[in-house]
Amino acid sequence: MLDIAAGLADWCARGRSFAVATVVGVDGSAPRGPGAALAVDADGAVLGGVSGGCVEGEVYRLCREVLGAGRSARERFAARPVPGARDRPGSEPLPPGFEPLDSLAPALTCGGTIEVIVLPYPADDPRRSALAAALAELSAEPGPPGAGPDPAGGRALALVRVPDGPERLRGGLMTVRGDGGYSGGLGGGAALDRRVATEAAARLDLGRTGPVTVPVPPSPLPAGREPAPPGASCGGTVTVLVECRTPPPRLLVFGAVDFAAALARVGRFLGMRVTVCDARPALTTPARFPDAHEVVVDRPARLLAAEAAAGRLDRRAAVCVLGHDPAFDVPVLREALRLPVGYVGAMGSRRTHEDRLRRLAEAGLRPDEVARLRSPIGLDLGARTPEETALSIAAEIVALRRGGTGEPLTGTAGPIHRDPPPAPGPATTPAPDPAAAAPSGGPDRAPGRVGSGRSADRPRSAGPGSFSPRSPGPARATGGRPGR
Repeated sequence: MLDIAAGLADWCARGRSFAVATVVGVDGSAPRGPGAALAVDADGAVLGGVSGGCVEGEVYRLCREVLGAGRSARERFAARPVPGARDRPGSEPLPPGFEPLDSLAPALTCGGTIEVIVLPYPADDPRRSALAAALAELSAEPGPPGAGPDPAGGRALALVRVPDGPERLRGGLMTVRGDGGYSGGLGGGAALDRRVATEAAARLDLGRTGPVTVPVPPSPLPAGREPAPPGASCGGTVTVLVECRTPPPRLLVFGAVDFAAALARVGRFLGMRVTVCDARPALTTPARFPDAHEVVVDRPARLLAAEAAAGRLDRRAAVCVLGHDPAFDVPVLREALRLPVGYVGAMGSRRTHEDRLRRLAEAGLRPDEVARLRSPIGLDLGARTPEETALSIAAEIVALRRGGTGEPLTGTAGPIHRDPPPAPGPATTPAPDPAAAAPSGGPDRAPGRVGSGRSADRPRSAGPGSFSPRSPGPARATGGRPGR
């Protein structure tokens, strides 16, 4: 529900009644994971989605039914239609624009299964005040890690809900901070809230959204009833859905050039927190970079060192050096390549790249540190314009973070969505592979992990579109215009 928190907060402020359908379980291949939500208000307006379009029409109708009846509902959608799913007595007809094209319309086409729970939130529901407070906190735009204690200051937060379970707990919600502190409550008493907050904080530390099952403390015994024997569990269990909102990844762009403006726009679109930095005041202005969250006039290396010292960089951070000035580029790259950030790239032609490698070696960087540098920057998209170049850079950042190959999906097999590779250790870079010194790699090389910082760890392919930045062939572009 986090991705529609701002819209739901607006509906709460306007006093609208609505129902929210949330994905609480996924089995196999599915377009969206746990926490994906679709909301429908009393007028039929829609926010969000649960399946990328496969079953949205059926979920829309289910939300309308739940809102009208005032009772929650659970539905399971699989690759084959659930018998009777579209023929429930008294069900509404699908609205215009949602009519099925065939009898398999309310089913996933990707082969997986999702389980959806729908809860009503009428305007007079006593839970609305707690929901509105939680949504306001969650919809505040987060800042960079370590920016401050306020909700918009980069704090990791988790939304905990009881989508299904005992009647007294159903619909309860709370927000949990990384230190285990929380706001709101589930309606099962302070002991349950503390236990759930502890479990949610542990998941928040890992950034993992998903269900958590916890024991429910027993309700107070009626007068005259004997207590249960020691060790007996009388309260049962309840499954809560923990949705994690972590601070956005950082994108630090050094060089106040037109390519930086385009990259700031794409980075913000991808949900990154964008900082543009250059030492030239006349060029480094918010008016030139309206999509950046921060525009800083400073020496790039000094700003990067300050951000690292303040703890505002992590393995998800990306550093892009676009300035073409060795006096600034080499010091900031020397700093970046020794930090545990996830991506370091530099713009320039291949001749510029070779000169940069020489300067970095003279600056004292080891070969394994230099091997982390993505230069020439970006994937080979044939990019020419600043916007196309920004797309190629962003594509490489996403591929590296998610473990992608950069190859066209039409030529690959296996799962489209997969878990990213494990992150490298925070303080050390793996020793270079002797084979990495070779000018190119063939398809017989072991691909290793994407993003470990070693040339040998980058997937190789003989086909076009390969994610092999060290190959002398057309696998990588300069990320800018020829000759730059």
